[in-house]
Amino acid sequence: MTPARWLLTIGALPLALLAGCASRPLDTPPAGPERAASGAEIRQVRTADGRHEGEISGTPAPDSRFARLQIGMQLKEVTRLIGAHDQMYSHETGKQWIPFYMGSDARRMKMLYQGEGCLTFTGGNILGGGTNELVRIDVDPAGKCYQP
Repeated sequence: MTPARWLLTIGALPLALLAGCASRPLDTPPAGPERAASGAEIRQVRTADGRHEGEISGTPAPDSRFARLQIGMQLKEVTRLIGAHDQMYSHETGKQWIPFYMGSDARRMKMLYQGEGCLTFTGGNILGGGTNELVRIDVDPAGKCYQP
């Protein structure tokens, strides 16, 4: 094999690998409905005014604390309405690493309410600003939703 042919073969190998990777569509929808840790289907919801979007898994009992909540509520409002949480952890989202991202979703806070489930709030931006809005309600009395 001549050196020119050898270089051509080696140079074509990465292109063949990339072409193989590019043939898989990236926007294929999931096979079925997304499920929470409890096994309940996750529903996408919007608030009545359309300003906030979030997710709910499970259905709260009519007399439960979670039945009083709505996506988009502030952390202070939720605490005043249903009381303090039992456990909480906070984690970074991928938006933390976007240069000059000033949105309120660079962190998330997940709170466990024993016997009820979990609530997820936005945790602010990298500078500590932003609002803590309720973005997800997991109705899961067993507490499987809380996995720090």
